[in-house]
Amino acid sequence: MERLNETSLMTSAKFLAEEHTEFERVYQMYGSPPLWDREPGFATLIHIILEQQVSLASAKACFDKLTARLGEVTPDALLTLNDKEFKAVGFSRQKTGYARHLAEALLEERIDLDRIENLPDAEVKEELIKLKGIGEWTSDIYLLMALLRPDVMPKGDIALHAAWHKLSGEPRPTSDEFLKIAERWRPLRSVAARLLWHFYLSERAAGQISTIN
Repeated sequence: MERLNETSLMTSAKFLAEEHTEFERVYQMYGSPPLWDREPGFATLIHIILEQQVSLASAKACFDKLTARLGEVTPDALLTLNDKEFKAVGFSRQKTGYARHLAEALLEERIDLDRIENLPDAEVKEELIKLKGIGEWTSDIYLLMALLRPDVMPKGDIALHAAWHKLSGEPRPTSDEFLKIAERWRPLRSVAARLLWHFYLSERAAGQISTIN
């Protein structure tokens, strides 16, 4: 399957900047966005689950504690933890359940993360969403960052909604409204998402966006 890389990301970001005024502004102010790639597999899916509905910094702190405790985040190693140990590294009760379910699904061969790497986007999502705790946003982020698919727009990502609101001056869109807006950026929606995250993070660092609530 086609995958983004540093070169194709830069080329595609420049193309979107030439085609869309909003992205031209981002490109002129902050340049091409990072690739933000992640290693496909169990550990990355656990990290993305931790990122659900919390800040990236909070999720990273929890994942770093998990890594420090286990050495390597594997299904076998994760299942050695009891509830108290999960809580100690920062897992909620709900996310503890999700993590255990994912580990068990892999060990019982109910899903094969290596096999799905070569499936079309929709089929990857279909396989991932069968798992407890993995919905559209989590599967979209896995497609976008781990599998580096070029045309994915994460559903329900409030940082993207906030970035578009600030950049375009339009009202803050709902999840479904934003997916309709993103249709104009096919077949490079993953690049558009990176440009919007790049804008959001850069503006937040400069104190221009204070919240995504």
